[in-house]
Amino acid sequence: MNKFDLYEVITQKIIDRLESGIVPWQKPWQNAGGMPRNLVSGRPYNGINFWLLLASEFKSPFYMTFEQSLSLGGNIIKGQKSTMVVFWKILEKETSPGTIEKTPFLRYYNVFNLEQTEGIDISKIPAATVHDHDFVPIQEAESLISQWLDKPKILWGEDHACYIPQRDTVCMPDPRTFFHDEQCFSVLFHELTHSTGHSSRTGRHEKIKDHAFGSQDYSQEELVAEMGAAYLCGLSGIELKTIDNNVAYIKSWIRAFKDDPKVLVLAAAQAQKAVDYILEHQLSPLGDSLQNQIEKENEESPVEALSC
Repeated sequence: MNKFDLYEVITQKIIDRLESGIVPWQKPWQNAGGMPRNLVSGRPYNGINFWLLLASEFKSPFYMTFEQSLSLGGNIIKGQKSTMVVFWKILEKETSPGTIEKTPFLRYYNVFNLEQTEGIDISKIPAATVHDHDFVPIQEAESLISQWLDKPKILWGEDHACYIPQRDTVCMPDPRTFFHDEQCFSVLFHELTHSTGHSSRTGRHEKIKDHAFGSQDYSQEELVAEMGAAYLCGLSGIELKTIDNNVAYIKSWIRAFKDDPKVLVLAAAQAQKAVDYILEHQLSPLGDSLQNQIEKENEESPVEALSC
């Protein structure tokens, strides 16, 4: 199976999972911060709130309203700005006997991170735990990265995974904090796919007009990065352990386009160009061990290309 067949096979797997229904995306690592959640109720935030809070600069995962900070014996530090959290409330109105009309109504409230407060008794703050396991690099995935000639700088041990275009740098959590080694590489592949859009590589980012979080341009780039991650996981032979979370992430962003299937096709095309760029700039094409693996799979179990 050559890499072009693999692109189509992985795309079809993603489409099949999108059509069958998938579990929500799960953060595949656990550092001291953990998942954004309300300090008082302990409930994690979901939907767009999860992404907004996860992308913040704060290390603490705990948020609260102004009133909640007071109830805990603390207060908000002067000059701190709140973050808006949105939720849907269903309004019910009886239009005729026995008929109830339900209307979704968007509401919001403001929250502050624990780091924006003072005076809260430390005993009221849950202890944060860090997941730790013996990380073992996966040879095929490691080869793709190590042999990429003009790859960006990779910084390990950060609180979040992200790509910083201005510095051409990928930030990654400590690999030991990931629940599984394959998930670590999936997240790294996502950020590395982002980096292919840099002006020194494909220049894809120069065509993005709106860089605001949640905008359609931003959402499209996230789809490209996750499709690219899925392809690179396939090339590394680890997609069976990562694809469900890949699809869940894709689902969370494709909603910005009202689940328009054409958006996925466009993202797949851009992701293929991104992955091709990485493969074309290897010290040895595809990496010797990876090339041998693909040729062996092609001989043992030829797969007919699937159209998306």
